[in-house]
Amino acid sequence: MLTPAVEQLVQARLVISTRRSALLHVTLRYRADDPLAVRMLFPAEYSLDATGPAEGPAGPEVTWVFARQLLAAGLTGPAGIGDVHVRPALGPQTTVELRAAEGVALLRFDTADLRYFLRQSFLAVPEGEEHRHLDADRALAELLG
Repeated sequence: MLTPAVEQLVQARLVISTRRSALLHVTLRYRADDPLAVRMLFPAEYSLDATGPAEGPAGPEVTWVFARQLLAAGLTGPAGIGDVHVRPALGPQTTVELRAAEGVALLRFDTADLRYFLRQSFLAVPEGEEHRHLDADRALAELLG
């Protein structure tokens, strides 16, 4: 049986300093077999540290996984207490802040892109119906390796 999935390529602006930023493509991904989470996949050539993009050999893309509800809440007000914070920005933009041991990455997305992605994810698994798609045995097997 195929698992419903949503994938969308969007543009984001990685804020390097008050005067510098870099445009990059980010893949947003949602899978019904992991119904509480969304994924942001970044090109391998960008390291998410405080110094900005780092050139390097192409390797696997960098993936951040966090709650779908966090992304939805962050479109209308500040959300997040851990490594991922989402909040509205000036104009039609949303800021996503990713915190890691290496530093902090500040990204700006068009809010319309994030809303469209979330709308598609809620079509795949409606809000409040996530429990019907959870597979506790699979999740435990993944956790234990």
